[in-house]
Amino acid sequence: MRERTEPSCYARGVMVQPRVRSIVKRLALAVLVLFVLLQFVPRGRGHSNPPVTGEPPWDSPATRETFMLVCGDCHSNETQWPWYSHVAPISWLVEEDVEDGRGHFNVSAWDEGPGHADEAAEEYGEGEMPLWFYTPLHPSGVLSPEDRGAFIEGLKATFGGEEHEAGEHEAGE
Repeated sequence: MRERTEPSCYARGVMVQPRVRSIVKRLALAVLVLFVLLQFVPRGRGHSNPPVTGEPPWDSPATRETFMLVCGDCHSNETQWPWYSHVAPISWLVEEDVEDGRGHFNVSAWDEGPGHADEAAEEYGEGEMPLWFYTPLHPSGVLSPEDRGAFIEGLKATFGGEEHEAGEHEAGE
């Protein structure tokens, strides 16, 4: 009696046409080649940490330490560049986020002005910062509710905010 064998075009009980397998292989090869070629695009490779030229008058060392842990990668010149920040196209996104963050406000260039630092407590308190994809990649930046509350108060004391500004407007009238 002759033993029945499955043709080579069966994969896990589902028939896969040889033409489809060929297309999938070519597509995978094209994606791999594109990925390798992207590594030669210079964007996202110029990771720099300019010198610290000034810092805000922190209300406490704890606020500064927490800020550098949670916000410092994007809002200071002391960015910790992780391994994936050297792999295109992710490197392009990381570099752009750091540039945007430093442009919004930079605690390492405080002598150039506070920028939008007065919005830090509000944006952090409302969950707008850090960006949604930052904390899964940096779990050390996730704070307990108690630490979170203390950090928000520290941000308000250091940078001001809505409550701080309201007090200044009332005093100035």
